[in-house]
Amino acid sequence: MSAGKVVLIVFGAIFILISIGMIMGGGALVWVDQALTDSEGFITTDTITLDRNSYAITTHPADVDFKGWWPWGWHNFVTIKVEGENNDSSKQIFIGIADESDIRHYLSDVSYDEVKELEIHPYNVSYTRHYGSSVPEPPIDQTFWVAEKYGSGARTLEWDLEEGTWVLVLMNADGTTGIDLSGVVGVKVPWIFGVGLGLLLGGIALLVLAVVLIVLATRSPKAGGEAAKATPGAEAAPPEAKPPFPLTFKGELTEPLSQWLWLVKWFLLIPHYIVLLFLWLAFVVLWILSFFAILFSSKYPRSFFDFNVGVLRWTWRVGFYGYLALGTDKYPPFTLKAGGYPADLDIPYPERLTSGLVLVKWWLLAFPHYIIISFFWGFGAGWGRWMGLGFVLVLYAAIVMLFTGKYPKDIYNLVMGINRWGFRVATYSGLMTDNYPPFRLSE
Repeated sequence: MSAGKVVLIVFGAIFILISIGMIMGGGALVWVDQALTDSEGFITTDTITLDRNSYAITTHPADVDFKGWWPWGWHNFVTIKVEGENNDSSKQIFIGIADESDIRHYLSDVSYDEVKELEIHPYNVSYTRHYGSSVPEPPIDQTFWVAEKYGSGARTLEWDLEEGTWVLVLMNADGTTGIDLSGVVGVKVPWIFGVGLGLLLGGIALLVLAVVLIVLATRSPKAGGEAAKATPGAEAAPPEAKPPFPLTFKGELTEPLSQWLWLVKWFLLIPHYIVLLFLWLAFVVLWILSFFAILFSSKYPRSFFDFNVGVLRWTWRVGFYGYLALGTDKYPPFTLKAGGYPADLDIPYPERLTSGLVLVKWWLLAFPHYIIISFFWGFGAGWGRWMGLGFVLVLYAAIVMLFTGKYPKDIYNLVMGINRWGFRVATYSGLMTDNYPPFRLSE
């Protein structure tokens, strides 16, 4: 692969990383705007109940500074809404926002509670108590509030966020002790949809560009492209054949297959799973050692290489018997050696590898393939795991076998292609070749 193609793949992979972040972020913002906002455009919490035996409940001071990162001004950047009512019908509620210094002076030597932590799901509020012996003046008589609402029943305060250090205060309107309030807090961010849509569309455009770069880097040259530039009348030289990917991948469907054995193969394979756990731990250790060996000597230590090829071979045999293919009922052998089983693979030993490529091939260059493999075999864990195409096809084949005893040939060929793709990528990311994996299911 030429240096130019490597550069295209590198930039394509970088653009894919950026585009995925943009698409996920933009999609999340659009979803929040469309799914979580009320009729007035506010994202609100569930009902919050605050009950304290003090004169006031305050939030922790919030330092708001838009300078240096929001070039278009901050007016109407965010609107805060606090809606609440006093659960004691004989008292009026007071909701106010003021500068931290004014609140500290107003509540100095007054017993009040500062909200330390608020969790909605599950609901939990923790406070920091500030002790004092004085009785505050009624909050409705004070003049330092930048926004305030008070009265009987439900009251709603809306305030456009401003620069400064602000504190939200909840009290009884007459300044008496004993706070028992219920309400909700909301925020309106008018730019959230526009930014989300922009990120989403920009991410899609960048993803398309990334795919174009990768396709340009991996496509085969047109036959006769160089021959056309030859001397007129001269016989065109045949195009140079593209070297095949250095992986021999075998999986022979051995019919007849049991109609029910696949239901218990997970149990029968437990000994192999235990052995493979330790084999793959060793694989990772040898991969790390080989990484540095290739980086400084351009050589993959032969003993390490043979062992890691054996681990891949063992893994494929177990997968072929099990749920990567269900292609045979012959139990896989406990060996790293080749031959003697319907499923096998082999990788020729590379005499020399490009030292610099080990720094990027296993993550950056292989990243487009990782995305495709995640589609084939899924990602996530537990109940949140997304089942990929490969597992769906194998499950379909298993159900067909349960009722007919036959494995659908087209499904089998597709399953084999998906596995072949995955083990090619494993060969490349395992640092066993410099040949970039082709984007195809066939040989």
